[in-house]
Amino acid sequence: MDFSLTKEQQMIKEMVRDFAEKEIAPYAAKWDEEAHFPLHVFRKMGELGLLGLPFPEEYGGAGGDTISYAIAVEEIGRACGGTGLSYAAAVSLGASPIYYFGTEEQKQTWLVPMAKGETLGAFGLTEPNAGSDAGGTRTTAVLDGDEYVINGEKCWITNAQYARQVIVTAVTGKDARGKNIITALIVPTDSLGFTIRSNYDKMGVRASNTCELVFENVRVPKENVLGDPQKGFNQFLYTLDGGRISIAALAVGIAQAAFEKALQYAKERIQFGQPISKFQAIQFKLADMAMEIELARNMVYKAAWLKDQGKSFTKEASFAKLFASEMGFRVCNQAIQIHGGYGYMKEYGVERHLRDIKLMEIGEGTSEIQRLVIARQLGC
Repeated sequence: MDFSLTKEQQMIKEMVRDFAEKEIAPYAAKWDEEAHFPLHVFRKMGELGLLGLPFPEEYGGAGGDTISYAIAVEEIGRACGGTGLSYAAAVSLGASPIYYFGTEEQKQTWLVPMAKGETLGAFGLTEPNAGSDAGGTRTTAVLDGDEYVINGEKCWITNAQYARQVIVTAVTGKDARGKNIITALIVPTDSLGFTIRSNYDKMGVRASNTCELVFENVRVPKENVLGDPQKGFNQFLYTLDGGRISIAALAVGIAQAAFEKALQYAKERIQFGQPISKFQAIQFKLADMAMEIELARNMVYKAAWLKDQGKSFTKEASFAKLFASEMGFRVCNQAIQIHGGYGYMKEYGVERHLRDIKLMEIGEGTSEIQRLVIARQLGC
């Protein structure tokens, strides 16, 4: 398998990097400080075709592959972890499930405007008592005539405040074994009884919009069921597999930014009469950082390639997400160490990368859950 980028992939990398360095990186610290969601940047990304990058042109997309999309996530994350997270969530969680499982009518109604960058979407899975245990979902949807009536709450939902609709998982009954049947429903955010709050004060990825959702007798037509009403659980597992590739790519981007700052600083910082990059202790740190970033990037590309080939990629997506997120934390931590006392100060920017990277070990399945997924894929 040759991981040298195609001409198209290289062009996307250069285009997104140029955009991110001009439109995102100079403002990332301010957005972090103010917990500001840069909606105008998403409109510009939409105009560039980035929000529809991995979807076919017939649905308003750019017809790119998963590797191209992972490259875009990495480059945006390199500029701002929060913006990278919201970009990844908009595509992988907000739009992809409708592309995977939606009817033609649902794709035209909901996917096309997202792919064109006219609207954003969100994915409501996590609940206060059902995070890693997604099977323990308590939100319910009861069929009443031609409508589902939804009650419950969701937490830590990315982009919901700016979304036109949220894909929501809810319990709709019990199967023959007495287990919950989980169904996915498309819920317009302007629905009566649907409350969206954004009151979280987060440690990192502060430029990303994170919300709490409350459903009080929210009614949606049964035509808004996404995919097989009996298979909502399996559908979101597939969605999360794809999302893990993008979180891994985001971790690589954040780590790359921290590494570049550390390398530059090491060349400029003079101690004992020479740059600290001349000391073996610093050289070994930088060598390890560069090596681990490249290994993680290759794992992201492999998982993305398998997905593009229509092959099983569950295990590889978890490999990529687990390794890249833990690698990213190590790299960002070492970047601060190389900066010494300056690394602890906001003006050098590396402390933001450490705060941002921590979520990569938690979101889209914690590191512990990734190890469980991998173990199951190994037949344990």
